[in-house]
Amino acid sequence: MSEILHITDADFAEVVNSETPVFVDFWATWCGPCRMLAPRLEEAAKTFDGRAIIAKYDVDQSSGMATQYGVRGIPTIIAFRKGEVIDQRTGACDQATLNAFIEKNL
Repeated sequence: MSEILHITDADFAEVVNSETPVFVDFWATWCGPCRMLAPRLEEAAKTFDGRAIIAKYDVDQSSGMATQYGVRGIPTIIAFRKGEVIDQRTGACDQATLNAFIEKNL
């Protein structure tokens, strides 16, 4: 799936419990660094198609999971494998850094 999934509290657990590693971007529309990261996430979704799921979770639309996972700053990307948190990073980054983060968590 080369498209980014947009998830909420309602479907969060179903998505992160996938056999495929899932990378959830906690973001908001008003966040400048989040907007900078968005095209890089789209590129990563294409690059890692079939090996990773890239999802976006808007903290203004739903906030339960952001609270549950202790997200204090955005953008924060949390990597999940079979529902378990395996890594996370906060802040915008360049494409190479994002790809390296995903690659090491596959």
